[in-house]
Amino acid sequence: MRTEVITVRTGGRPVVRDITAEAERFVRGLGDGLLNVFVPHATAGVAIIETGAGSDDDLLTALDDVLPADDRWRHRHGSPGHGRDHVMPAFVPPHATLPVVDGRIALGTWQSICLVDPNSDNPTREVRFSFVNG
Repeated sequence: MRTEVITVRTGGRPVVRDITAEAERFVRGLGDGLLNVFVPHATAGVAIIETGAGSDDDLLTALDDVLPADDRWRHRHGSPGHGRDHVMPAFVPPHATLPVVDGRIALGTWQSICLVDPNSDNPTREVRFSFVNG
């Protein structure tokens, strides 16, 4: 297995960050296999979605609708509503596994690999790419 950790700056507000280019660079020339993308954080996830046409903002809006950042959460450290950030990975999991064919990720035309980070308390995240030959 080949693995690498990258650091992604997410800033101080909820964000959907496209990391497809970094993943493509990682698998370039590796042949056929599986790419696993894993975020080792309790308050972030990985989504395969379209970006640039508003879907990234729609995802953040949907998460706000389903998981409001208010005082209902028992988990209360961090900024107000931070407890919802700890529930979010049950909706947007911290991992995705994708097929790689001839050193290229087999994504659909409009699909991108995105880091989803609603937690404004952490301005940087790590993402682990792991490749297993097929």
